[in-house]
Amino acid sequence: MATTAEPTAQQIPTLIHLAALTHLEGQVRAAKTVQELQFLSVNETRRLIPYDQALLLSPSSSDKETCHVLNASSVAVVDRHAPMIVWLEQAVHALFQTEESKRQPMVVTEELLPEQLRSGWREFVKGHVFWCPLQHPDETVLGAWWFERDFAWQENDMAIVHRLAGSFAYAWKALSKKEQSWSKKIKKPTWWLIPLAIVTALCFPIRISAVAPVKVMAKDPVVVSAPIDGVIADVLVHPNQMVQAGSVLFRYEDTNLRNQFLVAEKQLTVARAEQSQSVQAGFGDPQRKAEVPLKEAEVDLRHTELQYAKEMLDQVEVIAPQAGLLLYSDKSDWIGRPVTVGERIMEIANPRQIELRIDLPVADAIVLKEGAEALVFLNALALESFPATVVHASYHAEVLPGDVLAYRVTAQLTTPDPRIRIGWQGTAKVYGEQGPLAYLLLRRPITALRQWVGW
Repeated sequence: MATTAEPTAQQIPTLIHLAALTHLEGQVRAAKTVQELQFLSVNETRRLIPYDQALLLSPSSSDKETCHVLNASSVAVVDRHAPMIVWLEQAVHALFQTEESKRQPMVVTEELLPEQLRSGWREFVKGHVFWCPLQHPDETVLGAWWFERDFAWQENDMAIVHRLAGSFAYAWKALSKKEQSWSKKIKKPTWWLIPLAIVTALCFPIRISAVAPVKVMAKDPVVVSAPIDGVIADVLVHPNQMVQAGSVLFRYEDTNLRNQFLVAEKQLTVARAEQSQSVQAGFGDPQRKAEVPLKEAEVDLRHTELQYAKEMLDQVEVIAPQAGLLLYSDKSDWIGRPVTVGERIMEIANPRQIELRIDLPVADAIVLKEGAEALVFLNALALESFPATVVHASYHAEVLPGDVLAYRVTAQLTTPDPRIRIGWQGTAKVYGEQGPLAYLLLRRPITALRQWVGW
């Protein structure tokens, strides 16, 4: 029977270090950004190599011989103005002056630094320092490690750090290429293509458009206005109800009119009696005979007053002049309300004949011609749009409710839709003439600037 050999006591530390190395290199390959990789390099390396402090430095883009501190172990944000960081960057700059320390890992001592930096070494360094550049296989130095600890560095520790440096440098270069793929596509000789593309896009011709509220209105409705002065006693038909021709719509208070008719009727009877009396008396009295023409004129006057009173009484009930949909606000708005002759009260419309009224604000006004296109979005049918055609645009702006100055634009649906009802509201987008995209984007700022400057 085969047996599995257990590791000896001398082999256990080696296996632990091997497992930690494998795990750390797996983390390096799994890093998604350069910042994540740099954080791992100064914090997770402690799993393999014991140290008190680790710092990661990278050559500056402007001066390849100058390094900046990017990360420090156990520190979230590095203060590059701290005295220790300022001294460290100067010390690293001095190390980069020698080709040996620039390429190979080494233990750094005070004697390797210039005389002016040795006082800083005694102030800031509290142990043994190990320096290890992060060199890519193509010999590009991406950065360097600065390790500090209380006890001396051994050969096996330095070998492990050197091995890790190669892995970190390779991953660093790969992630940098991935993040800079877009910036490298735009070469310096072609940077002028960006403003050229922007100017070209701003000159691209499009149709100038404006957005305004829209309402579905009846087309050519019959207006029912007040035929006489008076007070409305009752409204017999509800709003938005279909009516037939000859149906009674509303009724006036008829007390005064009925009494005026009765009085006129009595006055006509009295006038006729006086006329008859004058005619009979005229046969014997020439003076009375001369009054006969006056009495006849008075009878005609009373007869005319009676006809006028009858016509007024006949208009107490207002009837529908044609069949259709009755449109008005509400019964309670009119019952008991005094009205004057000609005052608009109701409308009778054909529900199949509709038009669109667009209130285009003056601030958004564009040049519109008859036949211009429009696109209507109704609130009741929010998922659909309806093409329309402009048939009329007013020359003068009107003050609408809410103190909004706007032009009245009338449009017709290109294709009638039986679902659309009178009174529906929404938003319309009207299209004018073609113009550059820059005009559409800068139209309002240019208008405001001209009003402010005065040119």
